[in-house]
Amino acid sequence: MGLILNIETSTNVCSVCLGRNGALIHLEETNVPQAHAGTLTIQIEKLLKATGIVLSDLDAVAISEGPGSYTGLRIGTSVAKGICYALDKPLISVDTLKSIAEATKNKENINGFYIPMIDARRMEVYTAIYGDPSQEPLEITHAKIINESSFQSYINQGLPLILSGNGALKCKPLLGEKNILYSEVECSAANMMGLSQNALNINKICDLAYYSPSYLKSPKITISKKKL
Repeated sequence: MGLILNIETSTNVCSVCLGRNGALIHLEETNVPQAHAGTLTIQIEKLLKATGIVLSDLDAVAISEGPGSYTGLRIGTSVAKGICYALDKPLISVDTLKSIAEATKNKENINGFYIPMIDARRMEVYTAIYGDPSQEPLEITHAKIINESSFQSYINQGLPLILSGNGALKCKPLLGEKNILYSEVECSAANMMGLSQNALNINKICDLAYYSPSYLKSPKITISKKKL
């Protein structure tokens, strides 16, 4: 059996769900910027109340590992680790971009290049490229500044590009729509269930003491110009 609490905080979406053997039991989700600190634990409480499940029933806790919001990832990781430490439960990390790509494949179900994107400010995104989201990526996770010639080598191969995630739509003015599909799929804890269950099945467990999210880039820190 696999009862897993999945936690997704890598973008503006703050999302938690319970999955059993990869099937959704219940989902709680909001999309409010910079609200994770005040909503994540409340969402978990609502999730447990709605299902009648208690944390001690869990077989594991899964966290979306990023890349994405530095603050969001820290909050999600702290809560996940706290639960695991307190109840001696295993921690699983799920590749955020891969979870978006697999959810997009399930929704769109077309043959092409799947390109999940997470907004990284201005015209930069965190991305990876998959020919088949269930397999290893053709290009691993990286930060990419989008311009008119981005992904041209893939476009030249004649297959459609399927862009998804919260960084996809901002690319539309530069990339256009010719042989490119902009999917509505974004981050959600529900997208994590298959990957977290697979990890549990093969005992791919994180070291609680040393686990850290995939921030990819340092946080943007603004220094006040006010005189002390």
